[in-house]
Amino acid sequence: MIPFAMGPAILFCPADRPDRYAKALERADAVIIDLEDAVAPGNRVAARAALIEHPQDPQRTMVRVNPVGSTDFAADMAALGSTHYRTLMLAKTESAADVAALGEYAVVALCETALGVLNAAQIAAAPNVVALMWGAEDLIASLGGSSSRTGSGSYRDVALHARSQVLLAARAHSKVAIDSVYLDIADHAGLIAESLDAQASGFGAKASIHPGQMPVIREGFAPTAEQVERAVRILEAATRNSGVFAFEGQMVDEPLLRHARMIRARARARGSAADSSAN
Repeated sequence: MIPFAMGPAILFCPADRPDRYAKALERADAVIIDLEDAVAPGNRVAARAALIEHPQDPQRTMVRVNPVGSTDFAADMAALGSTHYRTLMLAKTESAADVAALGEYAVVALCETALGVLNAAQIAAAPNVVALMWGAEDLIASLGGSSSRTGSGSYRDVALHARSQVLLAARAHSKVAIDSVYLDIADHAGLIAESLDAQASGFGAKASIHPGQMPVIREGFAPTAEQVERAVRILEAATRNSGVFAFEGQMVDEPLLRHARMIRARARARGSAADSSAN
């Protein structure tokens, strides 16, 4: 799992609400200023003006633009060109050709249609793509469905397939995979379970729709003290053994050592982030 350079807890913020930009950045590791679904079509001109007039930290901010070929795309890109932001999220990415014209930007490709999911591997292979994210609700809409989840709250099989497809495509090309949003704002138990699964599966970050979800996502992506302590002990034991060895009743080989190294790396990255925040 490659952690997203901007941090694991990413928050969407409507571009037509510049009063929320700084507040969102205070709560989140990174913010997506959204020119697409979060903004009514009639407000998009004002949203682009706000994007230009209220600059935020470009190292922790990306901008979601409307899909290539849409009536808003060119205007979005013109507005983006008047800012210091150099990371964009491309809504409804469906092919490598969609990102080919965005070479000067680092692109988070949002695969949220049937075609985008099927083409995830070729999208991930594009040199300027730094991450792939999947979107459950737009995907189901593109299929003609009505809900991404069952009555119990779990994803339907087709949504899980798309989630896995995007994760596999991203990691096959050494790109970060970002998990989709969790829409039930009050259900922190469900969010922590999904965040834990995302991290354990290999996602590097999770997007969200509410600032109250930030600490829950961070918790899900942070290794526990017990995990870190055990990872360190396994790696220390590896220095005294060669090849496969037994450790506390478990067989340890190279894949498990890689797991331990990743846990240790995540702990160190979290410590560095905490130190930066304190400063």
